[in-house]
Amino acid sequence: MTANPAAPAPAATALAPERVRLTSGTFENRRRLNREYLVSLTDRNLLQNHLLEAGVTDQAWHLHPSRSDVVDRGLDRHWGWETPGSLLRGHFLGHWMSAAAREAATTGDPVLRGRLENVVAALERCQDENGGEWVFATPESFLRRLGEGRETWAPQYAIHKTFMGLVDVWRDLGDERALAVAHRAAAAIARWARGFDTARFQEILDVETGGMLEVWADLLEATGDEQYRDLLDRYWHGALFDALRAGEDVLTNMHANTTIPEVLGAARAYEVTGEERWREVVTAYWRSAVVERGTFCTGGQTSGEIWTPPFAFAARRGPKTQEHCSVYNMIRLADVVFRWTGDVEALDYIETNLHNGLLAQQNPRTGMVAYFLPLEGGARKEWGSPTEDFWCCHGTLVQAHTRHAQSAVYATPGGAVTVAQYLPVRAEFPDRDGRIDIVLLDDARYVGPDANAGPGGDRHRPRALRVRVTVTGSASRVRLRVPAWISAEPRVHTEASWHRADRWLDVDHPGGETEIAVEFPFVVRTVPIPDEPATVAFVEGSTVLAGLVDREVSLIGDPDDAATMLAPDDERQWTQWLTRYRSVGQSQAIRFVPLHEVVDERYSLYFPVRSA
Repeated sequence: MTANPAAPAPAATALAPERVRLTSGTFENRRRLNREYLVSLTDRNLLQNHLLEAGVTDQAWHLHPSRSDVVDRGLDRHWGWETPGSLLRGHFLGHWMSAAAREAATTGDPVLRGRLENVVAALERCQDENGGEWVFATPESFLRRLGEGRETWAPQYAIHKTFMGLVDVWRDLGDERALAVAHRAAAAIARWARGFDTARFQEILDVETGGMLEVWADLLEATGDEQYRDLLDRYWHGALFDALRAGEDVLTNMHANTTIPEVLGAARAYEVTGEERWREVVTAYWRSAVVERGTFCTGGQTSGEIWTPPFAFAARRGPKTQEHCSVYNMIRLADVVFRWTGDVEALDYIETNLHNGLLAQQNPRTGMVAYFLPLEGGARKEWGSPTEDFWCCHGTLVQAHTRHAQSAVYATPGGAVTVAQYLPVRAEFPDRDGRIDIVLLDDARYVGPDANAGPGGDRHRPRALRVRVTVTGSASRVRLRVPAWISAEPRVHTEASWHRADRWLDVDHPGGETEIAVEFPFVVRTVPIPDEPATVAFVEGSTVLAGLVDREVSLIGDPDDAATMLAPDDERQWTQWLTRYRSVGQSQAIRFVPLHEVVDERYSLYFPVRSA
């Protein structure tokens, strides 16, 4: 079944996973950490709750006999939310499958591809043992309890994750068996959903459904089976969707990551069916969640997993701000907005959240996740463990770090190429025998001392993000996003003709090979909290700086001028210069480092500022 033929042509199209891959740099290092974690988890333990629900207990799923003592005592098992008996047990396997499928599709990883074949085979066996449909770790009785109005924690949320994993294995790797398992499993959910009248099912939809709506759209596109169109209609969540379309603020104080996946489902429903009502939901949600609400300096917008009121952030800085799941899913929504509209501000939103959400909430040493990013004074990140927690954010963590490359480059109409994020990647364009390479010329902090500066001269080159983009293949237009944070006009060096078009640099690639070198100048700037303008954060380019302090500290200076409070403090590490910052003119010396490099240190992002 083809995607929506009646919709306007998209402003941009994501490249297939196998066409774009990260090269050396911070994001590639984080991807590798993530891959190591994916591989470290055994099939048996990932499947433990699905196997138990299906009654599969044969010896084939035991570990090597040399570790039988560990197995017999269950010490190797997955615990936390994956503990047998947990209401959300089994949710993580679907995340793992989605992440492993994307990693295998992007890098060709044979280990993860083989592991996925084993996992899908095991799920197929579970389905057979359960009578041919049910494949989930969630007991069917949980859906019955939900339908009866009895308390149960989000069974559809957990069920969705298995669906998602199966659909992503099919989509990214072409595994028809995974699609068949998902298609058979859907029959049981469809039969259950049809057992309620419209009013009662609308009440059921008020209990977190995860991305069920998105799965129905995916399966409609994959199979053409009209039962999925019926399920799309049945899962129209009127209390949320109708209010959004009416322009109401229904998000304030609402659980954020209950609603974001529903709206991502609405986006897929529009792309598959072409029905304008779905697009209206997405557009209204983006306006309410982002445009009319604002963000913290990091790009996050939640506190205690709840949407903050519009531009009311000061009182909501605490130990449980910026839930990782919400960051990941809002990046996905921003990608939808950009692909549909070409809105460059959606790319700015992605950039901020990539650097100060996904990177900042992954431990750069262990690869583990921070469920929240605390924004209180003297905060500390709390890291998950490999097998003892399995929070929802463990799941979005492993997915997020397999998907960075696709956010860097898009195809645009007429054979043009859009450079959306400045991540080191190589993208291939087989249809025109070409490729594009993006290289950051100075790793990490972008700039370093100028060894040629004379006595009394400025020892530092103007601070800038320096990028080299090399394009090969047939003639095309290359569009480079001009970041919102630049402090002066970009400096462009290329033999090709180019011009600045608002927030874009448009370069005419005549064919053959074109090299484009660009410098995007920046200064460290202050970013005030919206409802407390004398309390500011310090931001360098796209990166929020963390002050290493154990409590909230006031600074003396001009809240509109970071230079009155901070100075660069470059340090040499082998051949690389790393830029750090230090406070100046303060009663306490404070070091400032990129937020995504903070591991166990206590830190503050926001500082009240008073004049001298």
